[in-house]
Amino acid sequence: MSSFFAEILAILLEWYLDIKFWFAKRKRRKFEKEHNLPERLMIYPSDKIYIGLLGLGLFSTAIFVFFINLDVNENRTKEKLTEIAKILEEEKEVLGMYPKELMVVIRNNPLRQNITKDYWDNEFQYILSSDGKSYVLFSSGKDGTPNTNDDIVLKI
Repeated sequence: MSSFFAEILAILLEWYLDIKFWFAKRKRRKFEKEHNLPERLMIYPSDKIYIGLLGLGLFSTAIFVFFINLDVNENRTKEKLTEIAKILEEEKEVLGMYPKELMVVIRNNPLRQNITKDYWDNEFQYILSSDGKSYVLFSSGKDGTPNTNDDIVLKI
């Protein structure tokens, strides 16, 4: 019940401020007209609240999109690593061993031109074992530095 009265009081205060502003604006416009001054921008107090809320909402949305985008880049990089792993497995089936360099998977296929880069535009690291039967494929992550916590590693 007390929140109801607080809400009524807030609405009445908002009306009071708008009416007080309306009189001040009218007085200002009369002064401007008498002295041949350009009209100054005057915003109602209630509109200032809405503008502030709009700004806060846009800021919150931008922060939300930024953090969602971080996860999206990581997931897309994992998908790309999996796609490269499939291509490497196909190479092994055909040739009997994994390629010595990752650039071999591109060949002359224009659709694979950017397949060796993660979503932070860093080249994937490909380390083939000495016997050629396994490999480690990883992205250096957002920071672009290998062997840190944000690396995304695929071991086969």
